[in-house]
Amino acid sequence: MVAFAGSDPIAVLIGAKRSSATLIHKIAVHPDHVRQGHGRHLLTSLSSKLAILGPPKIVAEVPDTLAPALALFNAAGYAEEARLTDYELRLTEIDASPTAGLLIPITLDDLAANGLFENAEVHAWARAVETLTARKEYVAGLAVASDERIEAYVLYEKCEAAADIRSLRSLVEDGGARLKQLLVSLRSQEVTNLRFPKVHPEEMSKEVAETLGFRPAGRHFVYAARARSN
Repeated sequence: MVAFAGSDPIAVLIGAKRSSATLIHKIAVHPDHVRQGHGRHLLTSLSSKLAILGPPKIVAEVPDTLAPALALFNAAGYAEEARLTDYELRLTEIDASPTAGLLIPITLDDLAANGLFENAEVHAWARAVETLTARKEYVAGLAVASDERIEAYVLYEKCEAAADIRSLRSLVEDGGARLKQLLVSLRSQEVTNLRFPKVHPEEMSKEVAETLGFRPAGRHFVYAARARSN
């Protein structure tokens, strides 16, 4: 959605829509036109559209460093739904764990075929199954497996010596040993720096993150509202 002053575009809202919700991916106002209600108008217009077309839920993931955006969503009646932590890890700073199982390459389709997405709790839009499926040609994966099943896995996107974790999950209680084995194994892929963005505490607790060597590097607020006609 775009707001105009005459023929000049002065504000924009970019969203992504799924059957369950619509994500406000970006909202921005030209510096010469801030504090004139344009951002609020875009949110209201989007809400009116979705009240008719659906889905009724609207969400936004806002970095805690963007005070004007936080103020905008609060003023527009959005409620804080969760707080997500961005983590970083330098792989050169962690020690290899004893081997907990057999390491194998794995794909998104392999995980889906084994039913491993069915009960996975996901809070960040970028790690939802729909997002991963849309980007699966860019996503690589490794798993720890026993003779009977997959016990832990990591999905990631690599860019030179850095990688973004798209999913990291252990299916056994082992104090994080299998997860650490997976992370350390990424060194063989010439990865030295890992980013794990927008992690909900139910997805990975602060204690587990510290055990694996992750350090917090930022935070996002998840805001949500129900679409309504005005």
